[in-house]
Amino acid sequence: MNKISEIIASELGVKVSQVDKTIELIDEGNTIPFIARYRKEATGGLSDESLRILGERLSYLRNLETRKQEVLKSIDGQDKLTDEIVESLNNAQTLAEVEDIYRPFKQKKRTRATVAKEKGLEPLANLILEQNSSTDIESEAQNYVNEEKGINNVAEAIQGASDIIAEIISDEPKYRKKIKSLCYREGLIRTEAKKDEKSAYDMYYDFSEKLNRIPSHRILAINRGEKEEYLRVSIEKPEEKILEYIKRDIIKKQSNMQEILENAINDSYKRLIEPSIDREIRADLSEKAEEQAIKVFGKNAKQLLLSAPIKGITVLGFDPAYRTGCKIAVIDDTGKLLDTTTIYPTEPQNDIMGARKVLKDLINKYNVNMIAIGNGTASRESEIFVADTIKEIDKDVNYTIVSEAGASVYSASKLATEEYPDINVSLRGAISIARRLQDPLAELVKIEPKAIGVGQYQHDVNQKKLTESLTGVVEDSFNSVGVDLNIATPSLLSYVSGINKTIAKNIVKYRDENGKIKERKELLKVSKLGKVAYEQCAGFIRIFDGKNPLEITGVHPESYEKTEKLLTKLGFSVENILDKEKLLQIKEALKNIDIKKYSEELDIGELTLKDIIDELSKPGRDPREDMPKPILRNDVLKFEDLKEDMILTGTVRNVTDFGAFVDIGVKHDGLVHISQLSDRFIKNPSEVVSVGDIVKVKVIGIDNEKQKVSLSIKEAK
Repeated sequence: MNKISEIIASELGVKVSQVDKTIELIDEGNTIPFIARYRKEATGGLSDESLRILGERLSYLRNLETRKQEVLKSIDGQDKLTDEIVESLNNAQTLAEVEDIYRPFKQKKRTRATVAKEKGLEPLANLILEQNSSTDIESEAQNYVNEEKGINNVAEAIQGASDIIAEIISDEPKYRKKIKSLCYREGLIRTEAKKDEKSAYDMYYDFSEKLNRIPSHRILAINRGEKEEYLRVSIEKPEEKILEYIKRDIIKKQSNMQEILENAINDSYKRLIEPSIDREIRADLSEKAEEQAIKVFGKNAKQLLLSAPIKGITVLGFDPAYRTGCKIAVIDDTGKLLDTTTIYPTEPQNDIMGARKVLKDLINKYNVNMIAIGNGTASRESEIFVADTIKEIDKDVNYTIVSEAGASVYSASKLATEEYPDINVSLRGAISIARRLQDPLAELVKIEPKAIGVGQYQHDVNQKKLTESLTGVVEDSFNSVGVDLNIATPSLLSYVSGINKTIAKNIVKYRDENGKIKERKELLKVSKLGKVAYEQCAGFIRIFDGKNPLEITGVHPESYEKTEKLLTKLGFSVENILDKEKLLQIKEALKNIDIKKYSEELDIGELTLKDIIDELSKPGRDPREDMPKPILRNDVLKFEDLKEDMILTGTVRNVTDFGAFVDIGVKHDGLVHISQLSDRFIKNPSEVVSVGDIVKVKVIGIDNEKQKVSLSIKEAK
């Protein structure tokens, strides 16, 4: 445990005591969001992101220790365990290193070496490896010629012994470790065209890059190109250095065995080592690239989920299409569906007059002041139609473009069927588009990760890990915002710390049977929600119009008594946080308190006290309100309107390792390459931009043929 704690502490740059306390909390069954928010004194204030990394490393290192013990036991069972092997295993830092150590002791399939051993040639192999200059190897080999065993002559005996030596060399962990090290330091990944045709992989048709420099997005692009059979991929290694290193280690002196050993070394490298090293390097590169892609996805997804909601307005969701018509759904300010229909303003029907009348009638009937248009097929034609229509309406109506990524996936899902059993599948997409503008967090969690449309190559990575990443991101997002207990659906509640899908359904069932829940502790009456689950979830749920005003805040019930004492000391009561004038006075009083003094007087940790002060300063406030609001438009920008040097305002839709994609109101998002993001050097675009940011950009390149736009943030400044 101590060794694991030390490793993690070193990697995170924190104290070992912080790691020990956190591991203790995790082992007790506490969730990461709960630990991050309500056990700051124990962790020293580690963030949810750091705690997730800690949890992942803890799991990996524990698995590593388990595997080490399994390997030790297996080798010991073969009576081949030595002090050197024990030391090597103790020092191994990765599962790959452990498997390299174990390789010589694994049960092998039938190989050339095992055949040679069965023929009794192992002593001859050992004799060659001894390199005794007085040994006449051919005379010795003559002793092994045996036609019954299939050894017809001296050459066959020596070849069999060489096969054994080749496998010994291949199984030696230090050689494999050194070869990998040389490859990563000096090797190249090389790609060439497998098909003589244009494709998205043109740049890789004659391409090479050093293994230690190639970025993750190029690895994933190469992998996809190879999978789709456009590319042939190889690893170029410093072969001479590798062979020289092995020869120097094995051939200790001049002898008549030198040529045999050199041939065995060359054979071992070409036939046994090189193919497996290639596989391992490709697997390592892919694993690291996938980890980076998942990390990028997680960051983008979190920003997207925490986008500012548009509250208190009726929204018309507009799902564009051609032949099948544009689907419309009107959603009131609480997210309730009011009306649905289909109009045909686009090709082939082009019923602009009829569609305009329907749209105007809906806007007037339901007092719509916001239209959310999906950004998929026929989006720009629909945008022109909407922009022209709202000009004819004598009221303030705006529209915004909303990413419809995953809307069709949601529409056909089991969850959508449960939510809207009587609504046609095609119309559910419009509902999703409207609701994700009203509350991105509540709507986007209904969509499978790879369909969300942020990140890089998310379709190509391990989907289980991607889902785990999204689950963690969603948990952290929900728990930073809080969930209204009396309106949340089971799918939303299941992301709250300590609440699983069964408990979430039980909460909704209890609510349906008993009416609105009036206080957090009432949850203890819900089936299967015990004290542990209650402790984990209580601080993250919100109850508006309940019995205790503190339950619109993130103050945990375990701190109610001390929070009330704090307010009493300042001359206020808990009820005062609901009074606007009193709240202003409370905020002013809280600004001036001595944290250390009050922490001691109330017998509460300083970090916890700071959190309580923050919550009392903004009771019931949604932290997403501080995020950038969507850009609202009332007129359309066409691709043909774009000119170089134009300065535009746009929304960052996606951030990758090579740049950011910005929606400037034309059909395709423009790319701000990493070199155009900032005047200073940056390693990663996420250092300066996030999904949802509103940015000024300058048009620096227009490709009319491909309908692509190059943008610059640094030049726009």
